[in-house]
Amino acid sequence: MDILIIGTISYLMGSIPFGFILTKIFLKKDIRDIGSGNIGATNVLRTGNKIVGYITLFLDIIKAVIPIMYVKYNFPDLLYVASLSAFLGHVYPVWLKFKGGKGVATYVGILFTLNFYFGLIFIISWLITFGVSKYSSLSSLVASISIPIYLIILTQFDQAFFFTIIFVLIFFNHRENIKRLRNKEETKTKIY
Repeated sequence: MDILIIGTISYLMGSIPFGFILTKIFLKKDIRDIGSGNIGATNVLRTGNKIVGYITLFLDIIKAVIPIMYVKYNFPDLLYVASLSAFLGHVYPVWLKFKGGKGVATYVGILFTLNFYFGLIFIISWLITFGVSKYSSLSSLVASISIPIYLIILTQFDQAFFFTIIFVLIFFNHRENIKRLRNKEETKTKIY
């Protein structure tokens, strides 16, 4: 019973579409009609309103942190259930016909909550890749694969398997970006 309750609550927390809500309230726009049509923070930044973009980023991270922190201290055996459920909630929110974000910000929240060092590895990998390329999508892909690679090097195969699943989902959600990167048509991102 616990697994069902925790999975459902984590999914519902993860599925709160902050990018959609904030652009509706503050910009009177539907984020799905802007840029890539994605509800995540990177696309919200494309509206030109950096404050709304960064608030979206923060809230997309926190919506994973809250349920996972609760589970970490009360049901530690279900940590990965809560993590995956929050992630899937963001990517496939019930409120928006299961069309959500790409999951990167929510993944950052998951990483920092599960293991602070995982979060740091992700951020450092993302910043280095972004500093060289200026592509948010490429930076997210490189940073996402860095975690399972790190865990494989440490021979922590159980954890590596979980994070590989998350990477595959992030990779799948970036398939259009990957196509544009290959064709040199991807838009560079301004984060400041």
